Parts: sequence; C-alpha cells; structure tokens
Amino acid sequence: MNITWLAHAAFLIEGDGVRIITDPYTPDRMGFAEITAPADVVVRSSSDDLAHCNAAMIRGNPAVVTATEVGLNGIVAAGVQFDAIPAQESLIHKETPADNAMYRFTLEGIRVAHLGDIGNRLTETQLAALAGVDVLLALAGGPPTIDLDDLMDAIESIQPRVVIPMHYLLPGASFNMLPVTDLASRWPADQVVWHQGSTVTFTPATLPSRRQLHVLLPSTA
Repeated sequence: MNITWLAHAAFLIEGDGVRIITDPYTPDRMGFAEITAPADVVVRSSSDDLAHCNAAMIRGNPAVVTATEVGLNGIVAAGVQFDAIPAQESLIHKETPADNAMYRFTLEGIRVAHLGDIGNRLTETQLAALAGVDVLLALAGGPPTIDLDDLMDAIESIQPRVVIPMHYLLPGASFNMLPVTDLASRWPADQVVWHQGSTVTFTPATLPSRRQLHVLLPSTA
C-alpha cells in the first residue's frame, strides 16, 4: 500500500487496485496547490468544511463518501468498506462547533484510520471504534483541532503501528497551526522517521513492530 501526503488532511492512498483521496481541501482557501491526482473514491470528514470537503476538485469521477452521512453499518465504495466515527470541532475553541467524523478502512490487509477534523479529547466509544488500526493519520497542528496531549493519549490507547502527522503548519498555509516538531518532540528520537519525499509504502510484513512516527513532505504545498 502506498500513502502519499498531498497537504493538510489530504492523502492519496493506493492499494488493491483502488485509489482513495482523503479530505481534499479548497486550494485558494488553504494556500496549497490544486490536487491533480485522480481517484476512485473520495472520503471526507464532512460536506461543509472547505478545508476538508472539496470532492469536486478530484479527477476521475470518483465515488464520494461523506463520513458524517455513513450509518452504523458503514458503506462500501469501489469494493472498500468505510466505517465512520462521529466527532465534532472543538467545544472550547469554536463558538458553534460543527459535526464531522473520523473514518477507517482496510487496503491490502492494512487497517487505516483518519482523524478527520476532531477538536476534542477522544471518548472511550471513539477509541474503541479506532482500536486495532495499523496506520493512524493524525491531526498534529493543535487547537482548534485536538490538543497534542489528548492526541498522545489517544495514540497510546489505539496502539497503531504507524502514525503519520497531518494538518499542521506548512509554508504558504493561510492560517496558523503548530509545526510538526511540536508533536515529534514528544516521541523518542529513534521512533521518528523523517522522509525526504511524500510517499511511504507498507505491506503487512513491513509494518514496524515498534510504533513509529513517519513525517512526510507534502506534495502539493
């Protein structure tokens, strides 16, 4: 399975002959370049957050899965089962916190979860729904998304093999977030992998036995 970080909360994830793009942003709102990669499926954490929901930009006539509209039994698109975990923006930092949702799916035997745009400490119900994932795509920019202390607690509970940070300060970004070094400094140095590119490849056999933070370069920033 190939995971390419595009920018912000947008990834291209390829496996089992399927191309999935997560949470595509609106370029002029975010300050990042247009996503030109095609996809079979776009999965997004809500339909009304322009930093996370711009499915119209994605080429290839993809099926669109909106996590806030996915029921308890999940939904199948392009042969992939998507399950959603309801969430909200920050109850502290937002005057009117909007609903969004985290989501998880499996490709090539690797279980992937995306934290959407959650702004609060994860509940026991949310943690249970994310338990057992292998790769966690994690919000690393701090408030108004999840506080880093709460994120680290969630990681410890979920126990993914790989954490890939997203949604943090990048050059050209149109609003302020924490840099990824704030999250990386909380990890033992030998568990942080700094990539010189945008893509990382895993198989079930090559997932690390000890948890690692894999920091990718954005391909569209």
